[in-house]
Amino acid sequence: MTTTYDIITVGGGLGGAALAKAMAERGYKVLVIERETAFKDRVRGEQMATWGVAEARELGIYNPLLGSCAHQMPMWNMFLGPAQIQERDLIATTPQRLPNFTYFHPEMQETLLAAAAAAGADVRRGARVTAVESGESPTVTVDIDGASEKISARLVVAAGGRGSPVRGWCGFTTNNDPQRLQLAGLLFDDMDVDEDAAQVHMNPISLRWGLVFPQGKGRVRTYVTSRTDSGLCLNGEKDVPQYVEELVAAGMDRATVEKARPVGPLATFQGADSWVPHPYRDGVALIGDAAATSDPCFGQGLSLTVRDVRVLRDKLLADDNWDRAGHAYAEEHDRHYGAVRTVEDWFTEIFYGNTPQAAVRRGKVLPLYARERDRLPDVFQHGPDHAVLDETARRRVFGEE
Repeated sequence: MTTTYDIITVGGGLGGAALAKAMAERGYKVLVIERETAFKDRVRGEQMATWGVAEARELGIYNPLLGSCAHQMPMWNMFLGPAQIQERDLIATTPQRLPNFTYFHPEMQETLLAAAAAAGADVRRGARVTAVESGESPTVTVDIDGASEKISARLVVAAGGRGSPVRGWCGFTTNNDPQRLQLAGLLFDDMDVDEDAAQVHMNPISLRWGLVFPQGKGRVRTYVTSRTDSGLCLNGEKDVPQYVEELVAAGMDRATVEKARPVGPLATFQGADSWVPHPYRDGVALIGDAAATSDPCFGQGLSLTVRDVRVLRDKLLADDNWDRAGHAYAEEHDRHYGAVRTVEDWFTEIFYGNTPQAAVRRGKVLPLYARERDRLPDVFQHGPDHAVLDETARRRVFGEE
């Protein structure tokens, strides 16, 4: 067995491909192992917040995405049911001065894998990782075309999503929040909406939100968020009519939805966070959803992934002792993910709490938010570096000061 790679990424999605490109173009020998030979449409995150777009620019994937599949969405419009209550220009109101990105996930994956290969990374598709062993020279066992191969590297990076078995193989501890929220999603073509603007429809009575993210040329990814105890579970073609009704009930225009054409699968996913504290040990790092799966109802997963990649890249480039660099990455990851999780928790309590006391509190704080926009920490657009999340901030969010 010969150490032939500096880095092996287990997974060739956003995180794995972006890291491979970033390190290969600096002369490091990188192998990307991707199970899929062709990426399929699934319900998942396709909206990257402004702070994530800034990270993508820093990583050098902004232009490749914009030139192939990314759609710029500079406006963020909030609705209380069907009534618009906010029109926000993200370029004018964020410190990064950038829009959101939306894109069709399979196209993003193909774009970044191609960029990684063009930068010099080796890409193996249709390969299945069956084991990862941590240590001074960590190894990956790969099955491809019926043959098994064991490959070693200076660093193995797990980028295979929330179900990554690397967590268990390498002895990481996983924490899980209780189930509170869930997200259903469906892709439409020929939907007549403002393609520059997200639509976020809140229904504080039913505790359901409708989210609308245009991808350009009439293609729109939509979501319905709800409590897991709501009894709403929409999956498959048979539930598309009910899904349409849920979008309308949240506040979308019925004619707009009914004239559009559903073109993707419909599925519902649980939203509880799942995370690994300090996602590095013994030559193995976890990034993206493998490190921390944030509640998809708040749309931070893609931004957290590119932040992980950028931080890990910077730590590796700054310190030739990659064990020390891995620990430095993990410490920073815990900080930025912890900030996002804190705000997600506050927002879940405020906007989705279903007790009588929660309803009273919502009636108190919603008018306060309308008058004082800075009451809500803008972590979801500004990012985790632009908010102080102390007890004073918590009391302002909950209207307790």
